[in-house]
Parts: sequence; C-alpha cells; structure tokens
Amino acid sequence: MEIKRNGSQPSAKGPADWFTGTVRIDSPFKGTEPAQIAGAIVTFEPGARTAWHTHPLGQTLIVTAGSGRVQREGSPIEEIHPGDIVWFLPGEKHWHGAAPTTAMTHIAIQEQLDGKVVEWMEKVTDEEYLGGSQK
Repeated sequence: MEIKRNGSQPSAKGPADWFTGTVRIDSPFKGTEPAQIAGAIVTFEPGARTAWHTHPLGQTLIVTAGSGRVQREGSPIEEIHPGDIVWFLPGEKHWHGAAPTTAMTHIAIQEQLDGKVVEWMEKVTDEEYLGGSQK
C-alpha cells in the first residue's frame, strides 16, 4: 500500500502546448507495474480548456466542482457539473475544460498503452470553444 498525502506533491501549471488559459494539475498519480493507470486532479479557470487530444485506452473524467464543457469531434458541446462522469472511447478525439464564466475541477483517469496515455493535437479555437464549430 502507498499513500500520497495531501500537499506532499506540488501543484503544477498546465503546459501551454496542451492547454489554453490557466490550468492547475494536482496530485498526479500513476500505478506501478503491472498496473497501467494514471491520472490527476485538474482545475481549469473560467474559459480554460485542453487542446484536442485522444487517449489510446480511453479516459474517464469525474467532475468534482464547478461547471465545465466537453466535446467529442463531430458532436455538440456538452455541459458538465459536479457528480457527472464522462467516458471518452479509446482514440476518440475530444477536449474538455471550464465554462466561460465558471471554473471546473475534475479527476482525470486514463491507462497507458506502450507507455503512452495521451496524444495531443491542435488547440481548440475560441470559435470552437464558444460553440461556433463542431470540427
């Protein structure tokens, strides 16, 4: 058993290559072999979001606070709220983030395949984020 105590890991800023706006990543975790699980608690300030991306084995988001948005390629934007659980299929191109005026926090859980958990793509434009394009 391993316990990572609250506050034992520093918060990290979401890299600008992968996020638009202010994003904080806390308590990242990764299973030890043979486990393939990885995840973190991610907080998006209002208007902040990920770039388009995929996960080789899918991704689960558990919304814990605030109000957010998610979108998979070719579908409309969906609003998400505390208690909502979002599942993205393996290889499904998507993005997620906060609502325009409200921050959002979620727990992100994904598995790695051949050491990789995510493939980052182009940034979500303001038009896409505001619902003007379904990509």
